Amino acid sequence: MHRAWGRLRGTLVAVVVTAVAAAGCGAPRADWRAPSGGAASSPGASGSPAEPADGVVRWRNCASEAKAVLGVTPRNFAFDCGTVPVPRDWNTAENGKAVDGRTFDIALIRARSTRQTDRIGSLLINPGGPGASGVDYSVYLSTLAPDVAARFDIIGFDPRGVERSATVDCFADADLDASFGYEPDPATLAAFSGAVDISRRLVTACATKYGEDLRLYSTEQAARDMDAIRAAVGDDKLSYLGYSYGTLLGAVYAQLYPRNIRAMVLDGAVDPTESPIEATEGQARGFERAFGNFAEWCRGNASDCPIGPDARATVTALLNSARTGPVAGQGRSATAGWVFTAIVSSLYSRETWEKLATSLDELRQGKPDGIFQLADAYADRDASGRYSNLFDANATINCTDSDKYPAVEQIRTLQAQWRAKYPLFGAPLAVGLLGCALWPGKHDPYPVGQAVGAPPIVVVGTTGDPATPYESTAKLARMLGVGTVLTWEGEGHTAYPETTCIRRAVNGYLIDLKVPAPNLTCPAS
Repeated sequence: MHRAWGRLRGTLVAVVVTAVAAAGCGAPRADWRAPSGGAASSPGASGSPAEPADGVVRWRNCASEAKAVLGVTPRNFAFDCGTVPVPRDWNTAENGKAVDGRTFDIALIRARSTRQTDRIGSLLINPGGPGASGVDYSVYLSTLAPDVAARFDIIGFDPRGVERSATVDCFADADLDASFGYEPDPATLAAFSGAVDISRRLVTACATKYGEDLRLYSTEQAARDMDAIRAAVGDDKLSYLGYSYGTLLGAVYAQLYPRNIRAMVLDGAVDPTESPIEATEGQARGFERAFGNFAEWCRGNASDCPIGPDARATVTALLNSARTGPVAGQGRSATAGWVFTAIVSSLYSRETWEKLATSLDELRQGKPDGIFQLADAYADRDASGRYSNLFDANATINCTDSDKYPAVEQIRTLQAQWRAKYPLFGAPLAVGLLGCALWPGKHDPYPVGQAVGAPPIVVVGTTGDPATPYESTAKLARMLGVGTVLTWEGEGHTAYPETTCIRRAVNGYLIDLKVPAPNLTCPAS
């Protein structure tokens, strides 16, 4: 359920997925391609630069791709696309090359302002998920961060397995519909077994299609790809902005290649030291807190919140009603699963609270369209019922990254325990662990530890963040050993470039390497 780029995508949620599909297709921790690993000629290598196949990216104009993302062609920007070939398995690569000749192509897009002066280099972007497209996101960000775009080429990439880069595509649309629409808290043993069956069907499809290659989509492999991108675009040092899951990707890079970093901003921190159970419970706590903030807003803003002063009671009643008599519309029924997914979707950004309240009120009147809009934005489902590969990649990366997922029997126990502690979100997030509990692929855990030799790294946290709870901010900074905490007292998932205070602090660091004052806190507005 880590998604990250919500504010920058209108009503769509964003960057971190660590996904919560109701039947557990993703586990929390939500046309192109690239290489990896700085020094990496063997596992654990770190320090020396990666050597791409030809040393440069062959760029081609792709303004049409940027227009497809935004709906219009951004003015005063040139957009170019390219790919970087990387070894499929960095563990067997020698001198940055695949000894068996098997490579992935990592898709890149470069946004370059026509007003750029005193160019510093490239700023590599990852919007999180895992599974979100950095190619798409960088197009948005380039238009929202003009000061940074004036000094950097904004480089977005789709990590291996995502969208245009060696796409992982194994979940059937019908199975995803079944997963998102399923009962979020299957209380009876029969209902829980149904959730297990859907999860098993999803992951078995991935094993059937990809077999042993599933292990190649780990975060460590992707972090090594990042260093190949750095070298391919001609940067001696990496400047990086990672959101949500992108903070984990950045943290792993910092451990592998600490001396290859110029500047690194990690916004919406994931704590790499947490187990999947700890991380998932943290998200349950975070979403419960975020919903409480939404409910408090409803109490104080009756004109904007038509569901009344007790939002929790209203939501509980609507979920129960959806269990017994779901409202039909758009060729499907607004089951409890779809209603729950809409609620999750809306909590990624303060800007969607009013939309949630209105949609819930319309649902009471027998009109489910707003609920489906919110839910589909989270699920990346289009009007024809087709899904992107967001959750295919999300599950593959999350499940490959850890061998510490609980067994099915333990998940059943957690479901009951967390239902008592986190009434709306605890049980569904526990059930969301099923996909990785049943994962048929091999695991490739990422390294955890300090980034010895790295420069200061800015770790940004939002106090009301539901998907990457604020408590993880200081933990990630401490683990890295060189982290400095920047806090936004706001709502929603991730902070930059939300307010003037956050924007100034991050821009000053990225452009001038001016590290924010220790524990700088920015107000909500």
